[in-house]
Formats: sequence, C-alpha cells, structure tokens
Amino acid sequence: MRKCSIQNLDAVFSKIAEEAKLYIPQDSEKGTDYKEWTEGAVLSNALNTNRSPKDFFFPQTENLMEFKTSGKEIEIIDNRDEMEDFVVFGVRACDVKSFEILDRVFLVEPYDSYYANRREHGVIISMACTRPVETCFCQTFDIDAANPEGDIVCHKTENDIFFNAVTEKGNALMAKLEGVTEDADSSEVDAQIEKTHEIMKKLPLANLTADKFGADKTNEFFDAPEWKELSQSCLGCGTCTFVCPTCQCYDIKDYNTGHGVIRFRCWDSCMYSDFTKMAHGNSRNSQLERFRQRFMHKLVYYPTNNDGLFSCVGCGRCLAKCPISMNIVKVMKTLGGKDNE
Repeated sequence: MRKCSIQNLDAVFSKIAEEAKLYIPQDSEKGTDYKEWTEGAVLSNALNTNRSPKDFFFPQTENLMEFKTSGKEIEIIDNRDEMEDFVVFGVRACDVKSFEILDRVFLVEPYDSYYANRREHGVIISMACTRPVETCFCQTFDIDAANPEGDIVCHKTENDIFFNAVTEKGNALMAKLEGVTEDADSSEVDAQIEKTHEIMKKLPLANLTADKFGADKTNEFFDAPEWKELSQSCLGCGTCTFVCPTCQCYDIKDYNTGHGVIRFRCWDSCMYSDFTKMAHGNSRNSQLERFRQRFMHKLVYYPTNNDGLFSCVGCGRCLAKCPISMNIVKVMKTLGGKDNE
C-alpha cells in the first residue's frame, strides 16, 4: 500500500495524465460529473456523480459503421478506432460492481468488440466511501462501500489518499507513481473502514433485503396485484434507466447523411412505449407491463441468468432523480413483505 497527501494529489494526477487520459469527478452548476483532468481541476467531494462511469465503456451514442453506395455497389466502412488508454479516478464501490454486471452482457457471446475495446484500455481507480448518504443501499446487494473493488483501490482519510493496487493493470500504473507516493501501512485505512461501516448501519435503508427476490422467482412475482398500484404514478420518462449504472438496453438506427448512411446505437429504455416495437407492434402495450419489466429484470430475470447476481448495485441515483419518487426500493418494500417493512 502507498499513500500521498491530499495536498500532493495533483502531482499524482499529473503523473497519471502523462501515461493516459485521466478523468475525475468534478463539480459544476449542473452537479458532479466525470471530466478530463487538466492542471487546476479540483476533485469533487461529492459522494457520487450525476451519471455513472458506465458512459466510458457503453456510451450513450456510438457510431458502429458506415455505408456508401455507388450504383448497385455497397461499401461497408468499419469506423472503429483502437481506443487510447484512459484512467477513471474516484469510482465508488457501487459503480465498480456495475462493471461486472455489464461484462456479463457484453463480454459473452455474441461478444461486443466495441465495449471490449474500451474495457481493455480503461483502468479503474476506485474510492472508498466515507460519507454514505440516506439514498445508499449497496449493502443490500453485498457491496461494501468502504472496501470497493477496482484496479487500484483508494481510501481517503483526513490528510491522505491511500492506494492499493489489486490487478495487473493496477500494479503497472502504481509502479509509475512511486516517485509521487510513499510506502504506508493500513492502520489508518482500517480505522476509516470501521467508521464507514458504523455509518452504514445507521442509514435508513440499512435493513433493506433482497432475500425475497432472485433467481427463478418469475412465477411468484409476475402476476402480483401490487404492480398495478406501483406503476400508476410512473411517468414513463426513462430517467431511472438513464442514470442507472447497470441498464444496458440500446437501439440501433441508420442515419442518412446525404452522402451515405451511418449506423449507430444509442441507449434505449424499457420504460418507453416504443421499446422493442417491431412491425407487428409492441409486446408491452401498457405502462404496467413496462414498469414490471424494468424491476423484474433487476430483481428476477438477471439473477436467473447470472448465477444469482442482481442487476442493481444500490447506488441510489434512481431514488434521487425520479421526479415522482418511484424507485426500486419502493418496489422491494411493497413486494418483499415483512422483511422489508
């Protein structure tokens, strides 16, 4: 384990930026988001960003290929470029866990080379939480906010940042930071972890459990009468899906530029009325069906197909952003029975 003083963190950032593009959480009038580090940029103290770091690996829009026609000839242009190396600093435990969920979608057959290219070139430097807030419930899904995963795991104390390289990529980067960091023991980190655990125990959602949900529970919940009341207030705006670090649905469209065609993909939302719409129409015609699909996927369908792993990481973004305060916690409390009262 190594450390640097918080006052000397810019030296660490500068050294990383010599090796790869570096992105850190930064504050603006619109809140906190990841932006490229430049000299003078200030690391945000916010717990989490408006949008998750999912964007680095699965961007909201992305060109896939181009087509050009000449008479009856069609030229297919592969416009993919090899990604440059980049580093994302300050990723919280919930968001780091989301990468495993996305990997199980994009890194299995049919293999997504666009996503894989970004994953290969990205290095994740996580940051343990020290001040979890009332909307946090990552512990519901066995995620330890005080001890995240990542290529390099960071812990922040009053005066220092501690670095612990975990993976091969992490060790390679840390080797280049030896000149701006120093050896350290884990005593301060252990004390900080204990403090964070004590805070987590006192949060409003500390006792929320997912025990009633999981693999092979489709028959138990699919026709539950509670879906009708739960879905009635939903606006179908899709905000929850766009801030969610684990949502992976997308659409593929062709755009005629006048000189050819660009095929691109963009995020889609199961909360939209035209989601999965085909020539025959839509298979989910009511808001109830679309609402149910979202939460059944998080709590039942995904774990059924992925060894019991839930497709929610308890980051709390949907709790904070939903305009009518409808979210996965209310669904779990309503359908989960006495265990979640």
